[in-house]
Amino acid sequence: MNFWYWTGYHLAWLLGKLFFRFRVIHPERVIRQGAVILAMNHQSYLDPPLAGIAAGRAMHFLARDTLLDNPVLGFLLPRMNVVPVDQEGNDRSALKALLRLLKAGKGTIVFPEGARTPDGELQPGLPGLGFVIAKTLAPVVPMRIFGAREALPRGGGRVRRVPITIVVGEPIHFTKADLEPGGKELYQQLTQRVMDAIAALRLE
Repeated sequence: MNFWYWTGYHLAWLLGKLFFRFRVIHPERVIRQGAVILAMNHQSYLDPPLAGIAAGRAMHFLARDTLLDNPVLGFLLPRMNVVPVDQEGNDRSALKALLRLLKAGKGTIVFPEGARTPDGELQPGLPGLGFVIAKTLAPVVPMRIFGAREALPRGGGRVRRVPITIVVGEPIHFTKADLEPGGKELYQQLTQRVMDAIAALRLE
């Protein structure tokens, strides 16, 4: 971890513990070395830093490029392993950046739904995750966050002190056989396999 990431990681950990009684269930399931995709549902702006805590290692993130228009965030986010993506989520340069990171043995955090849930329910996953899986065969660790929407809902004006928990699922290892027979639905099918694993996670 570089200085900025290390500082942000520990600050997020401290605030999470003090303010949200944050906990991670089954952190031992996270793959600690080499290329990995941590795939999590998206409830709140709190998700990325809390997912980073759950990872326990330096990770790379996608974020809306408009966030970098803010001078402070524009300085900090690139130093905290953030890869900018356009608001519509169609920026192929961001997907290419993810491919480069994974092929270099880095870890990434991806929100397959693309945007925060408006109602707390899981939203359909987008094929972008499946595209990255097909091109890299990187293992995927499904994760599900609980409580983040209640703490900071989409469109909400203030943060609420409620418990937040991330449950980590068993890693999914993909092989070339999972890419057969191919076709235009392949990417969506791979994404759906991950979304099904996320949906199966429950608070224990």
